[in-house]
Order: sequence, then structure tokens, then C-alpha cells
Amino acid sequence: MNMKPILFNTDMVRAILGNRKTVTRRVVKPQHLRVLSSPYHLEHPETPDKVLLERLCEPPYRPGDILYVRETWYYESHMEDMSAGEPDLPSGAYSRRYIFKADCPDYPVNVGVGQHGWRPSIHMPREAARIFLRVTDVRVERLQDCGEGWCIDIEREGITTPQDPILYISDDDFHDALREAFKKVWDSTIKPADRDRSGWEANPWVWVITFERCEKPKGANHD
Repeated sequence: MNMKPILFNTDMVRAILGNRKTVTRRVVKPQHLRVLSSPYHLEHPETPDKVLLERLCEPPYRPGDILYVRETWYYESHMEDMSAGEPDLPSGAYSRRYIFKADCPDYPVNVGVGQHGWRPSIHMPREAARIFLRVTDVRVERLQDCGEGWCIDIEREGITTPQDPILYISDDDFHDALREAFKKVWDSTIKPADRDRSGWEANPWVWVITFERCEKPKGANHD
């Protein structure tokens, strides 16, 4: 089974759970300047940049891959009396469970000795995963191509506007507001030091990864 992790912030996890997000974009590495100076391009200068990137750069995921979502989490473990009404259980049993910020943003996470509150998604173990995605398509495009012609591309990213669309004077106004919202979300995920290369205004090449929810695969907790 080819299963890989993928990170999403809390808002995007909620969008996936609400069936509003079916696409994500990730920056192509290396970017096109290195690809355009490759021996292949020198031999085939007529080949479009997009085709070169798809041929020469390794995508992070491929159609058919199963992804397990890493999200902000907390592992709660404490002693409690589990024996009431259950004579076979010892009185000092432990209660253990994973809690996710997307579900419980105000959960009173206990921070004591050796505890660290909410844990970042990058440190979430595979065994804690509850969301699984099947990759259905991977393609290359410029970041600003998203929603250039039709705002449904942005909506599939799980992006919404702060107001009801009916309040906008025209479809163009709604489209512009949605595109601006996506721009802000994208830049919020890019480190300030990297925005000149990977931010919205840099308009980098990106992998457009389309996915669908799927059931947890058998053996998902094992390498």
C-alpha cells in the first residue's frame, strides 16, 4: 500500500470534513528556472514549460496514492475510575484518546509537567489519523491560474468569502472576493522569508492535487 502523510491546517481540515475541499496545491520543487536549464530542455526547446515540469519534477503524490491527514492534535491520557459497573476493569485504569483542534478548538488541554498543549500537525503519528484521502489527479499550473477563469476552482480549495454571495453586486465582485480570500489563505501558509519565491505574488508553479475521501485502509497504522 502506497500511503503518505499530508499536512493541513485546522481550517482546511474542517473544509475536508464538511466536503468543501477536494483540491490542494503544493509548490513544485525545484522551480522552473532549474528545469528550463536542464539538458532535456536544451535538447527540446519547443517543449512547453508545463510539460517539462510534469516530466522532470517528481510530484509529491500520484493518482491512486492514499494520504493520511496530519492535523493539530492532542493525546489525552489520565487515570480515572473505570471500574464503576464494570467489575472486570481495574480501578486505576487509564483513559486515552486523541483530540483534534478542528473538532474542539476550545478544549481545555491540560498542560502539566511533560505536556505541551496542542501538538503541531507535523508531529501527529499515523496511528492518530482519522481522515484518509485517495488522490485522483495531479497536474501542474501556475498558482494564479487558480480561479482565473471560473471561481469554482477556488471553492474546491475549501475557500469561502466572509459574506453571502447574494450581497455582491455582480458575479465578478464575488469572484474577486473569493480570489482575494484564497490569496490571503495561501500567503498565510508560506513563511515570510519564502514569499518572494512561493507567495501569491511570486506566482510559482504548483502541483494541483485532486482527491476524494476514502475509508481507512486495512493496516493503515503499520509501516
